[in-house]
Amino acid sequence: MTDGPIETRGLRGGVWAALRIAAGLAFFSHGAQKILGWFGGFGEAGTAELMSEYGAAGMVELVGGALIVLGLFTRPAAFIASGEMAVAYFWKHWGSSGEMWWWDNRGELVMVYSFLWLFFAVWGAGPFSLDAWRRERGD
Repeated sequence: MTDGPIETRGLRGGVWAALRIAAGLAFFSHGAQKILGWFGGFGEAGTAELMSEYGAAGMVELVGGALIVLGLFTRPAAFIASGEMAVAYFWKHWGSSGEMWWWDNRGELVMVYSFLWLFFAVWGAGPFSLDAWRRERGD
C-alpha cells in the first residue's frame, strides 16, 4: 500500500507533513509529561508509575508521538495511538463522568486524536517522512 497519489509531493504533501509533525509533537508532549516529568510533570510525583494505566498511556504517547513526528512506522504507531485515545474516551471521559457527549465529558481532544491517528494509520505518513524514504530505498 502506498501513501497516496504522487501529486502529494507538492503543497499537499507539505501540509500533510505539517499536520503529522504538529499533532505528533503535541501528542509526544503528553507522554513526555507523564513519563519524563517534562512540561510541568504529572501528578504529585511528577511522573506516572510505569506499570499504571497512566504509565502505559504515557509510553504510547511518548514513543508513538516520536514515531509519528519522524514518520517512521507511522501506520502501526498511529493505529495503536488511535486505539489508546478511543479507550481514553470511553473509559476515562465517558466512563468516569457518565456523560456520552464530548462537550459534557471534556473528551473532545482525545476524540479528535483518535480519528486523526486513524487517518494516519490508513493513509500513512505521507511523502515527507522516513517511511517514504525507506520505501524509496527499497527497505
